[in-house]
Amino acid sequence: FGHERQEDWFAGLESAFQAFGGVPREVLLDNARALVLHHDPVSREVILHPRLHAFSRHWGFRVRACAPYRARTKGKDERGVGYVKRNAVAGHRFASFAALEAHLDAWTRDVADRRAHGTTGEAPGARFARDEARALQPLTGVPPFSAARDLVRRVGADCAVSVDGNAYSVPWRLIGERVRVTVSGAVVRVHHGGQEVAVHAALKGRHGRVVDDAHLAGLVGSRERPAHRLDPSPIMPPALLRPLAEYEAVAGGGF
Repeated sequence: FGHERQEDWFAGLESAFQAFGGVPREVLLDNARALVLHHDPVSREVILHPRLHAFSRHWGFRVRACAPYRARTKGKDERGVGYVKRNAVAGHRFASFAALEAHLDAWTRDVADRRAHGTTGEAPGARFARDEARALQPLTGVPPFSAARDLVRRVGADCAVSVDGNAYSVPWRLIGERVRVTVSGAVVRVHHGGQEVAVHAALKGRHGRVVDDAHLAGLVGSRERPAHRLDPSPIMPPALLRPLAEYEAVAGGGF
C-alpha cells in the first residue's frame, strides 16, 4: 500500500483473510495511530479506534495490540517483515508495483512456504494446510467491511476541497461552504445539502489536482462557455418612498 491510512489497514486484513481462506480468532496488531488511539505502557490500558472495534466485530476476531517497548510481542510483528526484506526484496529492482507484487506472490509460494521454518522445523505451507487452516473461521456469507471515510471540508477560493494533500473541484457556487466528502475505494464523492455535487477518481500521491470544467462554468476565464453571466446589469437604486422635498424639510432645507 502507498499509505498507512485506516482503510489501507482494513483492506490489507481483508485481503489476507481471502488469501488464507478464513479469519483467525485473534489478530495481533502494532500500535498504528489509525487503529490504536492509546496504549499505556505501564497500565497496559488499550483504547482502540471505534471503527477497528466495528471491523473486528464484523469479521469476528479479537484484537491484541503489541505491548509498547516489549520485543516479545513487537518482535513477532517485525521479524517477518525483516525476513521478507532480506530474502525476497534485497538486491531486486522492479519496473512497477504490480511487478513487485507478482514477485512476492511467487516467492511466497516457491520459497517462503516451502523452506524448513527455524522454529517448527516444518514447511509453513504444509503445516498450514494440515493444522492451521482448519482453525480459521469461515468467510462464507460475510460481505466486505465498508471502509469509506466521511470527512467535512470547507470549499476553498479555488473551487476545490483538499483530501490527503490533493485538490478536487466542486461547483464554484459552493466557495466558502462546508461540504461532506466520502472517500471509498478509488472514488471521492462530495455532498452538500443532501445532494451529490461532485464525483472524482481518487488521486495517488500528493499535490495533485482534479478539475471538472463544468464546476467552473460561468467563471471569467473558465474553459466552459458561461451558462450565465457573473457581471449582471447594474442594479438600479430603489425609488424614494417619499418626495425629495419632504426629506429636505426634515433635514433643514435643500443642499
